[in-house]
Amino acid sequence: MSITSKENRGTSRFFVTYTGIRLPFKLVNELQTSEVENRNTFFRGYFDAQDRLTGFDKLAYGEIELVHRYSYHENGKLSAAEITDIDGETTLLIFDAEGNPA
Repeated sequence: MSITSKENRGTSRFFVTYTGIRLPFKLVNELQTSEVENRNTFFRGYFDAQDRLTGFDKLAYGEIELVHRYSYHENGKLSAAEITDIDGETTLLIFDAEGNPA
């Protein structure tokens, strides 16, 4: 199961960083597009029609360093998280209908 398909990820917005230790992370300190041009590191977040975070890319010096992709159960709880690190290693985490690791 892969949730990193090239399908429409939703609306993209830019952020300075994230907060939280549980998935999905919360992106904070939103940036305007013009503010990204002069930043070395930032997060590009993708949001669905319900304004849920469907994923993000961490960019550093023009390169993608970290990728998170999220999918949700019908009840809005996280169903899966696919995380790809800087080395291209991908980890898929599955969650039950209550959002707990399966």
